[in-house]
Amino acid sequence: MSVVWPRRASGLPPGQRLLGEMPRFTDKPFAAPPPSPPDLDLTISVDRAPRAVVGPDLLASLGPREFVADFHCVTTWSVTGLVWTGTPLCEVFAAVGIEAPPAPYLVARSTDHRRGHFLATDAFADDVIVATHLDGQPLAARHGGPVRLVAPRHYGYKSIKHLIALEFRSDPPQRLGKEHLRGRVDQEERHPTWPGWLLRIPYRLLIPPTAFLAERAIH
Repeated sequence: MSVVWPRRASGLPPGQRLLGEMPRFTDKPFAAPPPSPPDLDLTISVDRAPRAVVGPDLLASLGPREFVADFHCVTTWSVTGLVWTGTPLCEVFAAVGIEAPPAPYLVARSTDHRRGHFLATDAFADDVIVATHLDGQPLAARHGGPVRLVAPRHYGYKSIKHLIALEFRSDPPQRLGKEHLRGRVDQEERHPTWPGWLLRIPYRLLIPPTAFLAERAIH
């Protein structure tokens, strides 16, 4: 396996470096991707009360379309010009009767027990999508299939892979770990406490071993 190391390039957000292609990358690099569920059932709830279940038929009826977006990992690597196929999350919510945030916070959950926290208003942005394809191909397990979030203006830890649930909550998250509540790339909000510029080098040093282990785990 080749060493993954990003290079300098113009036009990138603060502290970011360019990779030529999308690696498999995860905060649990020793673990293989979780098994894909036989059927997509994306549950939506408000303060733990179920509101709706979104299946593949509903997503298809909303007219999935292509979105070109860059992807920025908090560890400082970026991949540009990715073509995602999916539906804006705000349209998914509208299809089940949620036209505006019913609570101030949103938690996205995955089958591998990852969570991404949002201000609900950030999640309603037009460029946050529920994606099913990448570069014309169905999302493979290595990149978060069968369905993942894509939030281009936020660090990759908001683009939750293997998406299964979206939970609106009235109470702010109690534990964020290394995740900034907003995680905006242009503001370099890498961490809830530490300034983003201070983390560039230590985070960048994590890229080669993480990518290597994550790729090995999938095999």
